Amino acid sequence: MGKLDTNKKVKEDSLLNTAFSLFTTKGVSKTSISDIVNNAGVAKGTFYLYFKDKYDIRNKLVSHKSSQLFRNAIEALNASGKKLTFNERIIFIVDNIINQLNENKSLLTFIAKNLSSPIKDDDIDFRNIYDAMLADAPYDIVQPEVMIFMIVELVSSTCYSSILYNEPVDIGELKPYLYICINNIIDTHAGTVKA
Repeated sequence: MGKLDTNKKVKEDSLLNTAFSLFTTKGVSKTSISDIVNNAGVAKGTFYLYFKDKYDIRNKLVSHKSSQLFRNAIEALNASGKKLTFNERIIFIVDNIINQLNENKSLLTFIAKNLSSPIKDDDIDFRNIYDAMLADAPYDIVQPEVMIFMIVELVSSTCYSSILYNEPVDIGELKPYLYICINNIIDTHAGTVKA
């Protein structure tokens, strides 16, 4: 990476980090582009080189932060060295993400039920990871996109209320029921056993 590219990356990262800090402390609606650029120490025109408006930077942040959650979970899975079944690997990833969100409630509030965003992120190629997991499944998966969408949306919506408000129960009590549901979703999409 050349000096020009490095400088661009530094400015973009500064804008992203500043926006995240402001969005999680002041809220998106009370944060202006002027707030972001002033705190980041860049000119307003620089902001528009990278983002259309504050909602564009918010969407990119949601995607980026969600991507980090998934990356951390995949790294933890790979580092565990455990020999897990397909279902157990999915549950491991979900459990890791839930634990990360439980430890960082401001991140959970910011992401606000949008965990499916990282599928579009450039930080990590989720499609390749997901395809590799599917290839390693002991059976063909019927409608794999539907399956992963249902799991992500179920986790995202139920954990939000459980982690932040202990509704209907705290996250520790919810997890076993959630994992039963995830196993049922996976089993419903299980096709023929691979040869």
